[in-house]
Amino acid sequence: MQWNLPNILTVLRLLAAPGVAVMFLYFHRPWADWLALTLFIGAAVTDWFDGYLARAWGQESKFGAMLDPIADKAMVVIALVVLTGYSGMNPWLILPATVILFREVFVSGLREFMGADAGKLKVTKLAKWKTTAQMVAIATLFLGTGLDYLAKGRAPRAGEGDLPTGLGLADLANHLGIALIWIAAILTAITGWDYFSKSLPFLRENKDG
Repeated sequence: MQWNLPNILTVLRLLAAPGVAVMFLYFHRPWADWLALTLFIGAAVTDWFDGYLARAWGQESKFGAMLDPIADKAMVVIALVVLTGYSGMNPWLILPATVILFREVFVSGLREFMGADAGKLKVTKLAKWKTTAQMVAIATLFLGTGLDYLAKGRAPRAGEGDLPTGLGLADLANHLGIALIWIAAILTAITGWDYFSKSLPFLRENKDG
């Protein structure tokens, strides 16, 4: 393993994944929400930079290729677990979160089963868009939980009573986050089916053998 900058960024992103949950252990809300949001966004940005730098500097490695999707999945899974808990177990969030978690576990298991043939399931452009959609949706949801907690912890300000119900910043962020996570879940399901379809010839071959 080479300790170049792209690999270091990937390792830091992997370490940041549990850090999102740790924020809620050591900090009071809404500071925990803001710190988790900042950490998540910072880690998501490295997801673009590590791959870009590795290609630009000719520092692509097997270690980076192996660890990068693990770091991405760890970030998404841990963040979704935290969000579902602090959202009051909202079923509109739990359902798309379940789709995302199921797909990530299924595809990881599929790659492991295929062994040496797993490299033939290359990451598609749609899968990259899927990851981007997940990151944006989760960041928006963290913003919504923070704003919602902040809004409930203070008295209404002058003029706020005149606003239509549901048009507060917290509501807007939460509704937008839910819409985005559903889009991400749909993309996640599509890419999962795509990987499964591509793996069928190898699964049949293993069965026949």
